[in-house]
Amino acid sequence: MLELGPLLTAAILGIVEGLTEFLPISSTGHLILASELLGFEGEKENAFLIIIQTGAMLAVMWQYRVKFTDLTIGLFTRRDAQIFVAKLFVAFLPAAIVGLLFGSLIKTYLFGSIPVAIALIVGAFVILAVERTYKSWRVESVDDMTFRDALLIGLAQCCALIPGVSRAGATIIGGMLCGLSRKAATEFSFFLAVPTLIAAGGYDLLKHRGEFSADDIEVLAVGLIVSFISALVCIRWLLRYVASHTFNIFAWYRIILGVIILIVLW
Repeated sequence: MLELGPLLTAAILGIVEGLTEFLPISSTGHLILASELLGFEGEKENAFLIIIQTGAMLAVMWQYRVKFTDLTIGLFTRRDAQIFVAKLFVAFLPAAIVGLLFGSLIKTYLFGSIPVAIALIVGAFVILAVERTYKSWRVESVDDMTFRDALLIGLAQCCALIPGVSRAGATIIGGMLCGLSRKAATEFSFFLAVPTLIAAGGYDLLKHRGEFSADDIEVLAVGLIVSFISALVCIRWLLRYVASHTFNIFAWYRIILGVIILIVLW
């Protein structure tokens, strides 16, 4: 266990969150491992890990600020904007319902190194299997998605409630299985992160609001700002990467990390 100051700990966790939130390697899994290594554990600390995801969400909104501004302006006047927002809602709803029903059980029994390691390895083989058969697609842009595509991606996102699965991985691979191009699946995963992370962060902040005080504002601010900056760097890199690469490298990373965790624990 490493003992660092609260601000440095918050900055490290912010970097971990920002760099892993949108890659198919599980930000929650990495945060659990990092927090165990740093001795940053407890109900309040777990809430902090969820709340700093808001920084990554703001990075998406900044990267796609033109798109979000266009959606906001056109929400009450344009049919295409209304349809796109409706698709986001359809995709968001399944995980929101499952999370509300089983979130406490998941945190109690699955927030640990061994479940994370197993989920990392299993998820890796799913990625490798999908990439092996993925040859073509029918949806080039997120605007061409159907409501059925959105619902199926939303159902796939439910799997990501298990730490180690990866929200990005579940939604991107789910999108590819639905016939989206890698770029479209990745971008829709970005967009879907906004309502998902707002809901998760807001719910945990409301639920644990009594545990935070004015003394925690500085630590939360550091975690959020660092998460925002690192997530923005990651988003821009990933968009360039998926233009000409598969996700296999992330699958092999998951397998290696999962095996290392199991060996260390054994």
